[in-house]
Amino acid sequence: MASSIPHIQACRMYWTVHLEGGPRRVNHAAVVVLDKIYSFGGYCTGENYQRKRPMDVHILNTGNYRWHALPTPEYNDVTKTTVPYQRYGHTAVEHEQKIYIWGGRNDEAACNRLFCFNPDTLTWSSPKVSGMIPAARDGHSACVINNQMFVFGGFEEQMDRFSQDVYALDLRTMVWRYIITQGDPPSYRDFHSANAIDDRMYIFGGRGDVYGPYHSQEELYSNSIMYLDTATGVWHQPRTTGDIPLGRRSHSAFVYKNSLYVFGGYNGLCDEHFNDLYQFSPVTNTWTLMQTLGKPPSRRRRQSCLVVGDRVFLFGGTSPYQGQMSYQVIEDLYNEGIDSKLMDHNDMHILDFAPSLRTLCAMIVINNQLDYSSLPEELRWELRVMVTPNSISRPLNNTG
Repeated sequence: MASSIPHIQACRMYWTVHLEGGPRRVNHAAVVVLDKIYSFGGYCTGENYQRKRPMDVHILNTGNYRWHALPTPEYNDVTKTTVPYQRYGHTAVEHEQKIYIWGGRNDEAACNRLFCFNPDTLTWSSPKVSGMIPAARDGHSACVINNQMFVFGGFEEQMDRFSQDVYALDLRTMVWRYIITQGDPPSYRDFHSANAIDDRMYIFGGRGDVYGPYHSQEELYSNSIMYLDTATGVWHQPRTTGDIPLGRRSHSAFVYKNSLYVFGGYNGLCDEHFNDLYQFSPVTNTWTLMQTLGKPPSRRRRQSCLVVGDRVFLFGGTSPYQGQMSYQVIEDLYNEGIDSKLMDHNDMHILDFAPSLRTLCAMIVINNQLDYSSLPEELRWELRVMVTPNSISRPLNNTG
């Protein structure tokens, strides 16, 4: 049971940069290669996701915080191309500086074809795979351990059910295999998270159902954390202490210095979005509610969080709409099939685990709107990129 008084940990973690104007994407997949972040697909409310069109790719330079979109190729027959179609609920992993996209769906069907993106050439391929290929699905998870991409859970398109199975793709031989595990696995679920720490795959959160694999609208949100020892194939459920998070789905989970962190997400039973940050220690099996400095992101779900050095880059997702809208705007959104209660984000936040004195001084200058025109050009450039919005997408104009 979670304690009634949270262990709020004082620390130097600081939300620093917040920029608008990036790709407005929800339920996308993103990965880090060297010092760049690559974001693939996802959706934006109101767009057409029935027809098949090439997946969009956005690249973030983490040095100057600038996004740019790759040109989208044109094609007619998606069954003959090596470019994946636009989708959501898919996964992206990095292995030997190449990116592998698997699963996901558009509004018509899910996919189980493997795609590979080469950041050096900015080109796609579709590697030939063999073995026991998992059924098409979305809302699954994937992580790489010892040259293998482990896939867990998700919602299977053909069987119309949640999954609790584990598959592994050997990224050297491109052979899929079904993993026979021992012990009680995590319950059937989708939109959970999976993270690799050493040889373990940690599973947290997600949406399940009281009827197990079948979707009856009676949802479950587990807050238990479990891990698969990939060396032995045995599932474990450690006994945890501390500030155990409320169950949630569509959250972000990332690993920093061998600790697992969980940000945000959504619980449908209480209809609540989150912007809290928890740390889980795999050594002590303790959860800790983290206290951060600076202004945190708004409550949201289906965003991405990527670790680059000592910083976490968070972008995209969707939140309850906070502003005021005129009747005409609400009517226009309704006519377009858009839920006016939610808004899709195009912003980016950076959480710095170890901010330097230089960064802290820059935050003072920015937050107090101090004149920095007399500073050296290098410092002025740094301050400019920290406050200059991107121009990939336009701001929402929902006010009446």
